[in-house]
Amino acid sequence: MKILIDTNVIIDILEKRELFFDDSYMTVQLGLEGKIETFMSASAITDVYYILYRSLHNKEKAKEKIFALTNLVNICNTTNDDITNALVLFINDFEDAVTASIAKREKANYIITRNERDFINSPVPAINPSHFLQIFEAAD
Repeated sequence: MKILIDTNVIIDILEKRELFFDDSYMTVQLGLEGKIETFMSASAITDVYYILYRSLHNKEKAKEKIFALTNLVNICNTTNDDITNALVLFINDFEDAVTASIAKREKANYIITRNERDFINSPVPAINPSHFLQIFEAAD
């Protein structure tokens, strides 16, 4: 199984957001254990850095967390086709449309996000980490 992890899930882990940390972490942990393939888009990494830097007010700490992230998930590029495909998707937010386009190109089974409504018209289903863990356990 292959999943694209959205920015908010990674921020939940890196900032240890109490309500969301456990399910988000367990989802990424499945990738570390080799049970699933996890990836993020390169553009999401820059978003994560920006959010971390704003929160931490420290470039070095933000960079350390980004470096740690590169050991947790695979990073895939954004192609010209991803951009042009995103333009025709019926997804309101362009950044989310690009994410959905990348997920489709990478043949992801799911986009893991806490903002499922942002991906209603996505060609790849978007689910939250808790729902994903239920699906994974049922399939296992």
